Amino acid sequence: MKLIPHSSKIELLYTELSASPGGLSRIEADERLKNHGPNELKEKKRKTNFARFIDQFKDMMIVILLIAALVSFAIAVYEGETKGFAEPLLILLIVILNALMGTLQEAKAEKALEALKSLTSLKARVYRDGIEQVLDSALLVPGDVIHLEAGDFVPADARLIESSSLKSDESALTGESVPVDKNAQAQVGEGAPLGDRVNMVYSGCPISYGTSKALVTETGMDTQIGKIAQLLDNEEDAQTPLQHKLSKLGTNLGFIALAACGLVFIVGIIDKIPPMVIFMTSVSLAVSVIPEGLPAVVTIVLSLGIQRMVKKNAIIRKLPAVETLGSASVICSDKTGTLTMNQMTLIEGYARSHQEELLKDKISDELKDALGFATLCSNGTIRIEEEEVFHIGDPTETALIYAALLKGKSKEQLEKEFPRVYELPFDSERKLMSTIHKIDEGYLVITKGAFDVLENLCVKTSLTHANSISENMSTKALRVLALGIKYLEELPQQITPAEIEKDLELIALFGMIDPPREEAKEAVKRCKHAGIKPVMITGDHILTAKAIAKELGIFNQGDEAITGAELDLLSDQELIDHIRKISVYARVSPENKIRIVKAWQNLGEIVAMTGDGVNDAPALKAADIGCAMGITGTDVAKNAADMTLTDDNFATIVEAVEEGRGIYANIRKVVGFLLSCNVGELFSVLIAMLIWRETPLLSMHLLWINLVTDGPPALALGVEAVEKDVMEQRPVKRDENIFARGLGLRIALQGAMFTAITLSAFYIGKSLGGSITIARTMAFFVLATSQIVHSFNMRSDHSIFKLGFFTNKSLNLAALISVALMLLVLFPLHELFQITILAPKFYLYGIGLSLVPLVFEESRKRIFK
Repeated sequence: MKLIPHSSKIELLYTELSASPGGLSRIEADERLKNHGPNELKEKKRKTNFARFIDQFKDMMIVILLIAALVSFAIAVYEGETKGFAEPLLILLIVILNALMGTLQEAKAEKALEALKSLTSLKARVYRDGIEQVLDSALLVPGDVIHLEAGDFVPADARLIESSSLKSDESALTGESVPVDKNAQAQVGEGAPLGDRVNMVYSGCPISYGTSKALVTETGMDTQIGKIAQLLDNEEDAQTPLQHKLSKLGTNLGFIALAACGLVFIVGIIDKIPPMVIFMTSVSLAVSVIPEGLPAVVTIVLSLGIQRMVKKNAIIRKLPAVETLGSASVICSDKTGTLTMNQMTLIEGYARSHQEELLKDKISDELKDALGFATLCSNGTIRIEEEEVFHIGDPTETALIYAALLKGKSKEQLEKEFPRVYELPFDSERKLMSTIHKIDEGYLVITKGAFDVLENLCVKTSLTHANSISENMSTKALRVLALGIKYLEELPQQITPAEIEKDLELIALFGMIDPPREEAKEAVKRCKHAGIKPVMITGDHILTAKAIAKELGIFNQGDEAITGAELDLLSDQELIDHIRKISVYARVSPENKIRIVKAWQNLGEIVAMTGDGVNDAPALKAADIGCAMGITGTDVAKNAADMTLTDDNFATIVEAVEEGRGIYANIRKVVGFLLSCNVGELFSVLIAMLIWRETPLLSMHLLWINLVTDGPPALALGVEAVEKDVMEQRPVKRDENIFARGLGLRIALQGAMFTAITLSAFYIGKSLGGSITIARTMAFFVLATSQIVHSFNMRSDHSIFKLGFFTNKSLNLAALISVALMLLVLFPLHELFQITILAPKFYLYGIGLSLVPLVFEESRKRIFK
């Protein structure tokens, strides 16, 4: 009979799971993985490609086209004309082709997002072969021993082996909003409800406080969260704000099409035009006004943009963030690891009765002992493999541990000599961490933390010279960490921070530095050119923060730097009034971060905020773009963020903003290209109908142009390289319309141009050729080829000749495909499309008219530069 994890003794669980406190061997874990399968939840059944294909026909405009094809087919059967079948069959063929394209693009987008899911998969700290390792949580198996600390998501159901002040948020399972206190030593009855099993932690629940080691008992679908299937699929097919706008645009265009159709019907009835002609002309108008390929193109542009960002170390978790990135006007960045190298190095030390000592030189025995105590009060580890040093855990702690190791103080040996019996973990409220160790005379309390906090808890006699030395270290941009100790004969009944962290003796100060990233300096400069305000927010001392900010160019003459305490004294309105002058915030709390975000948002700015800790999650959610750290960030922070930086680098945020601006600009190019073409088609049909009572283009001509001829160039415009001056433009405002900055006017002008050249071609064909078929062939040829030429115009607001006419290889290929398809229709398939092969002079006229967009746009760009 299988043991019940929460009510069985841990020793019995070890036996049943063939496990030990040191974890499994790699070979045994691999074998169990084969038997138990990956530690993952089964997702709901994915939509098949056939289902996606059927969904393409649910669009209202496609339904209208299908009805038109059906009516046209019925009339052809009734009239018994073989040629009459060409148009309905072609409409059906093109609609099916469009559906296939949509299906393939959706599948590709989903595949890209699935790949991103694997990049953002949770990690677990697990003991294999007695060594702590960081692995993908999907590789966990029953019997594994895992390490948990504040900010981690529990990767599998597990029984606690040891715990220190552990709290877990189990609201996802129990609905209990308050984190549950956990205790590895607690005895729990067999029938205890889930919320009372305080010696267990459950998959998917974040650790909100403390540390622990735990034995994995269940994985995958056997976990509690797997049984209730709560996280089967938490990703919804949400539309981005831009897609919503384009969807609304489609509805408005539908009304325009109906109005145009109504006008044609009135004219047709007055002039006694045959109903079939009126009906098919109306269908042509409906087809001309709707950019059928636009939604699919925008979706693929967004998904391709996300893939490009991955290559630049930015993983986008939420699609709307792609658009928002291009609008970012303020970037609030943490200092450590983002603006700096996150390679803390101990530079100086101070022990009682000695002056500051450089760690690169020989140091006093007192300072060596202090390094040993600091190592004992740290949870990080140093692993050396093949002369390569791996820092696991908090960079400040690993800097201390590594410095102690270089001076002959091994953490493993120290922990054997002074075993830890209790821990008060670091939290952002206290800004302290304390550990209690067993010694011969009783117990040793070691507390480390910020000097300005720790000095208030130390006896005054131990603070001689400490203030001046701390100030001196800070002026050198060194981060100052203080260390205090005290001895206890016996442990108090209640081990609390208030009881333990008092009457300490200050024994050392450590000065360490995390040097600024070279690329961050350039990124800050680019931010300012782009109209983006960079702001430093840090928990460090204000002098250290200002020194680093000055070196990076964030803090300049006339700027202000304030502490979290000073910020607390400001009202919300006072903060809003002063916020544009403040470039550096030091010693801030998580609540301060939220206030800073909201103050900027009240001024209409779009804010990006970085964060890595559990307490940063509310600020990451409040920001317009939450950026979590991929290396040092907790699972909770990553889950709350819109974007994860895989290299924890400020420069990556700036590159992502640049990419976001490029994606938004490319979508505007696609929208401008397709809509200007559609406007030209609409008015060509409408005006010709009003003047000549004949349509220059049949519905199948327009469908072919919209989906086959325009489709490939539109996609290619979506992958246009980011323009060099994109970071010299002002950010896009929060409520800015996609047609702002002159795009709406350009669409109208370009639409008028297409109308003019199409009607000119129709008139030339009609007057010189004397045939409606020749006239339609001319209109079809000119409209299609001129739009292919126009796709090159849409690449940039700068002259295409300065940019390089053929520098977008994707567009070159797309244009060749479109030209090849047009040649196919103009010659071998001309009868199917109810057109004819023209005399050479008409093709020359057509080519001349097709080059008009190039001349028109180059002139406009020069005039309005």
